Amino acid sequence: MISRRGFVKGVLATAGVGGGLAVGARAFMRLPRFGRLPQGDRMERILASPNYRNGAFRNLPSAYVPPFRPDDGRGGVRSSLFNKEKLRLVPKLGEIPVVKSDLHALVRESDAFVWFGHSSYFLQLGGIRILVDPVFNVASPISFLMGEPFPGTDIYRPEDIPDVDVLLITHDHWDHLDCATVVALRERIGKVVCPLGVGEHFECWDFAPEHLLELDWGDEATLDFGDGRAATVHCLPTHHFSGRGFVRNQSLWASFLVSAGGRRIYFGGDGGYDERFARIGAAFPGIDLAFLENGQYNVRWQRNHTMPDELASVMRELGAKRYVTGHHAKFCISTHPWDEPFSNEKEAASAANADLLTPTIGEIVEILG
Repeated sequence: MISRRGFVKGVLATAGVGGGLAVGARAFMRLPRFGRLPQGDRMERILASPNYRNGAFRNLPSAYVPPFRPDDGRGGVRSSLFNKEKLRLVPKLGEIPVVKSDLHALVRESDAFVWFGHSSYFLQLGGIRILVDPVFNVASPISFLMGEPFPGTDIYRPEDIPDVDVLLITHDHWDHLDCATVVALRERIGKVVCPLGVGEHFECWDFAPEHLLELDWGDEATLDFGDGRAATVHCLPTHHFSGRGFVRNQSLWASFLVSAGGRRIYFGGDGGYDERFARIGAAFPGIDLAFLENGQYNVRWQRNHTMPDELASVMRELGAKRYVTGHHAKFCISTHPWDEPFSNEKEAASAANADLLTPTIGEIVEILG
């Protein structure tokens, strides 16, 4: 996290008062928290990927054309930065309920999950502990502009998390991959599973290469943790983008299907609506629980984020037994009222006749069925 004063002091100290902001900005972008672009053998593997074309990863072709949606008048993020109260982008302290659970006391054999707000989850499945997209600090390199947690929602810290078998990362955006969080957990993580190219950031942060498993769309991997504990991970497409700085799409973005303990869990990551949900639902029938994106949307970004009027279609086509929605309730990254996603998920579940779970941040929820 960096404050307004710290940012300005860093720029001046690096560039000199008369040295210009450009020099300071370049130095700022070289800070370790930004990670590193792929190189060496990793880059060779990327170049061989069918999803990397003309110098960047590309989304799969889609026949889906988003319907025309008139501008809702909310504008872009820049126009909302100084109108957060007027637009109700950030809740007041206490408006979002939060509970602090003792995760260290959770019996490993119990199948359960905890939502930390936004897209961060802790799961136990078949005796395997999985941590997904943990962000316990800020969701931006410059906190005073955006990405600070909503008041009262940042009660969990890395030390509150038990040792994990799998750290699952869907893509490298700041609100899904926080350097400070994963570095604090580094010695207590068994295996990092992430899309192709994201491993470069982890190596930059001193993670051992043998602890990294990078997957391309369509890849399948089985992880054996001994004592009869094993998980199969399928890396699946989503329609999004990647990047932690000015250079985009040098690492892949993904959704994941994890099978363990006789259950199938789907993590949708970020992504605009298209035909993939029907394809995934057909390929993996009977998904027990699906975590879906619902928040930080804007009509200008409808190709890269699920819009509220598409959420019911996602649920119908994926065909999971139960759903949880996230990507909301912790950070202000878009221009919708902070509580709008809570209404969206209920309307979508009703329209899709879907079983919706609505956990409180920090609540331990048993995975049934």
